This record gives sequence, C-alpha cells and structure tokens, in this order.
Amino acid sequence: MFVPKEFSFAENLKYLSNAPNECLFHIKDKRVYKAIPIEQETPVVEISADYENVMTIRFLGGTTPSRKWVRAAIARYVRDWFDLDTDLVPFYDLAKTDILLQKAVDEFHGLRNVGIPDLFEAICWGIIGQQINLTFAYTLKRRLVENFGRHVECEGERYWIFPSPHNIAALTVEDLAVLRMTVKKCEYLIGVAQLMVEGKLTKERLLDAGDYKKAEKMLTKIRGIGPWTANYVLMRCLRIPSAFPIDDVGLHNVIKYLRGMENKPTKEEILQLSATWTNWESYATFYLWRSLY
Repeated sequence: MFVPKEFSFAENLKYLSNAPNECLFHIKDKRVYKAIPIEQETPVVEISADYENVMTIRFLGGTTPSRKWVRAAIARYVRDWFDLDTDLVPFYDLAKTDILLQKAVDEFHGLRNVGIPDLFEAICWGIIGQQINLTFAYTLKRRLVENFGRHVECEGERYWIFPSPHNIAALTVEDLAVLRMTVKKCEYLIGVAQLMVEGKLTKERLLDAGDYKKAEKMLTKIRGIGPWTANYVLMRCLRIPSAFPIDDVGLHNVIKYLRGMENKPTKEEILQLSATWTNWESYATFYLWRSLY
C-alpha cells in the first residue's frame, strides 16, 4: 500500500520498539509481526517498508484470508494503526515556529500517532495505565492477555490476541485476581466489557456524537473513565484531532523540561502554550510524549 511522504516506517518502528514487555506484536529485522482477528479469521501479517512511500503487508503461514473483504479489512486496520490517512503537513507547518514542538517534529519527523484501533483494548489500556508507571502497565496488560486472551501459532511463533469484551464481561473480580490489579480497576474492566456486549458502547456511537466534547462526556459517564482516560481513548482509538489529555503527568514533565521551569505548568499555562494547536492537540501531545520515552 502507498504511504504519505510524511511517513517514516523507521521512526514508527523505533516508537513501537520502545514498548517494554509488549505482547501483541513482534519486531524483528525491521519488520512488524502481528495477528489481526477479523470475525472468524485470524491472519498473521508481516508489515515492512523496503521501498520509499510503500508499505507491504504479507500474510504468513497459510493465514491469507480467502475472502477479499477480510483482506481489505486487514489493510484498513494497518492504515488505522499507523494513522496513514492524516495529512501531517499542516501540523508540521505550525510546529516549525512552536517553542514546544519544533525540536520534537524535527527529531521524529514521519512519526504517526500509532493507535489502538480496537475500542475495548484502548479503554482497557487507558484504565490499566491509570496512576502507575509504564513498565508495570505493560506487565498488567501481558497478564490480562495471557490469562484471558487467545493465541495462534504461526511459523514457530506465538501470537496473542487481546481479550474480547465477551471474554471479560462474564467474569467476576475474583476471576481477575490473577492479574494482581486493584479491585476497582478489575470492576472497571468488567463494567466496560458489559456495556460493549450490550451494545451501549461502540466506536460508531462515539464517532456519531458529532462533537469532541460530547464524545468525551459519553466516556466520562462510564465508571472508571475520567477525563484523562477519555481523552487518551479519543486520541489513540477514535483519532479525534482535538483530544487533549491536559492532566497527563508526562505532558507536564516534558513542558517543564522544555521551558526550563522550576515547577510543573498549571492548566492555564498549558492552555496558553497550546493556544495555536487547535485541532492538532492530540498530535502535539503524542510528539511531546515521544520526546520523553
């Protein structure tokens, strides 16, 4: 598939390689390997970019889907994962003169807001990551995936698939005790899974809200989802450009560092510094995060 000029597979690979203890994809020899479930099929793909402006998706080990629409769905998933349909030119133009962004966009040029296309996975990741460090969050995710997800074997490798809402909705807090996660977080995961199984929470419903603030409000009404988690999901899964996790500690730390401040910035200071980011808040946040990790 063709990719935009403002896309660097190498930069995105570097970002993915920084994930400690990742369990949902492998990286080897400048290629990404992942199982992508589509309905009853679970193809395993190799994603590479050996030629400029072209990304190649290859199905491994006889997992090529027989149906054309499934192959098309896999291509859409990959485009979404790497956010290939967003034109980054306007963002780069505004960042050139932005005191917080100019260094990050120069250093990580071609990086995309690498997303989490599956809504349940995105919300779970947001909940799991609340008020803990990133390394421990990845440990908890691995426990969740390996205890309640499934896997496929392909060419001598094991590929894990994130649990579906149906896998989690029927469980109890006691069932999730194996994760060694707080009781409240276990309750939140089960509650979100139940809402999704009942059809009350879907990607389509959130996108149909028609307004960023309305979608945020729909999410924050759910137990366990505060403004940070809501904006994280809107940013990484729904691709809402103005999603802005303004309360994020990492964002505060990087602004403090870049501005040489003695204390972390106040919300008012962040709003002032981000005044020109309109409709690019999510990308600005992602690039600033990247400069931290």
